[in-house]
Amino acid sequence: MFRNRDEVTEAIVLARIHAGLSWAEVASRLGLSKEWVTAACLGQMTFSAEQADALCGILQLDPAAKPFLTRPPMKGTFNGRPPDDPLLYRFYEMLSVYGPAIKELIAEEFGDGIMSAIDFSMDLQREPDPKGDRVRILLSGKFLPYKVF
Repeated sequence: MFRNRDEVTEAIVLARIHAGLSWAEVASRLGLSKEWVTAACLGQMTFSAEQADALCGILQLDPAAKPFLTRPPMKGTFNGRPPDDPLLYRFYEMLSVYGPAIKELIAEEFGDGIMSAIDFSMDLQREPDPKGDRVRILLSGKFLPYKVF
C-alpha cells in the first residue's frame, strides 16, 4: 500500500485529523513525549516495533506502514536552503542572529564542542502573558566535547 515514508507520514497526519486527536493525545497513548512522537510521526525519528504497532492501532493505520516507521529516516528538512514556512524561518532567523552568541557562550561555559541532537530532549509549553501568550521551548542536549587525537 505504501511506497515510501512520505506516504506513511501523510497517512499518519490524515488519520490523526480524522480521529480528532491532538499530537499530545497520540503521545499520551504511546506513553512518550509529544515532542518526540510528533517528530517521529512526521518522519524524523525511528519507532520501535512495539511503538509502531501501537501507533498503527491508535490511528487505525494499515500495518504496511510498520516497516517504514521502524527504519532510520533521512533526517532534516531544509535541503540546504532557508525554510519557506514562516514559523520555521523564524527559527532559522534566530539561529542566524543568535547562533554565534550561543556558540560563543557554550564554548565559554563548556569548552570546544557541540550540543547533541541525539542525546536530547525538548519541552514545548504555552506561557500565558497578558500581552499575548508566548511559546516557551526548552532544549536540553548532552554536551559533546571535541577530542584531541
